[in-house]
Amino acid sequence: MDFTLPDEHEMIQDVVRDFAETEIEPIAQEIEEEHRFPGEVFDELGELDLMGVPAPKECGGAGGDYLMYAVVAEELGRVSGAVGLSYVAHTSLGLMPIVNFGTDEQIEEWARPLAEGEEIGSWALTEPSSGSDASDMNTVAEKDGDEYVIDGTKQFITNANVANSVLVKAVTDPEAGYDGISTFIVDPDQDGFEVTTVWDKMGLNASPTCEIQLDRVRVHESRLLGEEGDGWTQTKKTLDGGRISIAALSTGLAQGAFDAARDYATDREQFDQPVSKFDAVRDMIVSMDRKIERARLLTHKAATTYSDGEDVTRLSSMAKLDASEAAREVAEDAVQVHGGYGYTTDFPPQRFYRDAKLMEIGEGTSEIQHVVLGRELGL
Repeated sequence: MDFTLPDEHEMIQDVVRDFAETEIEPIAQEIEEEHRFPGEVFDELGELDLMGVPAPKECGGAGGDYLMYAVVAEELGRVSGAVGLSYVAHTSLGLMPIVNFGTDEQIEEWARPLAEGEEIGSWALTEPSSGSDASDMNTVAEKDGDEYVIDGTKQFITNANVANSVLVKAVTDPEAGYDGISTFIVDPDQDGFEVTTVWDKMGLNASPTCEIQLDRVRVHESRLLGEEGDGWTQTKKTLDGGRISIAALSTGLAQGAFDAARDYATDREQFDQPVSKFDAVRDMIVSMDRKIERARLLTHKAATTYSDGEDVTRLSSMAKLDASEAAREVAEDAVQVHGGYGYTTDFPPQRFYRDAKLMEIGEGTSEIQHVVLGRELGL
């Protein structure tokens, strides 16, 4: 059993780390304060062939596996949770369902521009009245000739106001329960599609989170992803990958907070010695490192298992749960290590702390992960 990254993965890691430290880290606090989606960063990620890392080369992607993708997500999260969040939402939610479930024509028209970095993707599942019970869906799609007419509201949708395509979940058969949910590829420029709110949030404000209204949006049947009723099966598969995304992003957030805390503790002196020499601070930093290593190992195992085509529900849920809680705990400790400076925006721990909290909520709350894990254990 080899725990080292393959050479190709290490090369990608080096490229992304250099880019993130050079191009993203200097503006990370600025774009957060301005609530600005950094489109130029995503253009450059496209030029580096990183916007479709896990997509096959014939689809316009890099042909990497999910471990390589997790490495990229972690490196982005290490400097900016917001950039990382929009990146993973584009990749695992906006792009990969089309790659996994789309026709050749859909892949060519909709997935290729996403994978090549020419466009941004989004995924619309959650609704105002739903949350943990994502299947409680009021958005409907009624067949009208060779088109579907979609009506409904979607909530907390990442990238919706900057996206070129949105995968919308809607009910096509109200009597069929889970089997009555379908997925549609929607063009945001269509009549009836409106972003009604871009939320101000506790953190991650450089990654737009939106409410969208669909008012009789007409979608040709050629933009139905898979068959009618496939939507929930697709959702479960997508969420497995999405939880690995959040686990990787969380690990990156934790690593960024740890790096800041260790550097500060080494440089900052009190009572004529670095504060890292005090037992309380040293022990805190050691505990942070342990949590990050555990989160990374779980994430890499889940990503590798996913790429191998094995059932990954338990592992992806466990990785997401552990890494997201580690991110919040490590970021909180990083603020503490910085003392009063940690509470100012001049130092990054406050941003990591605010960003990390969403990791315990998005892609299924920590409480829901316990439900999933209990179910996987037959409880």
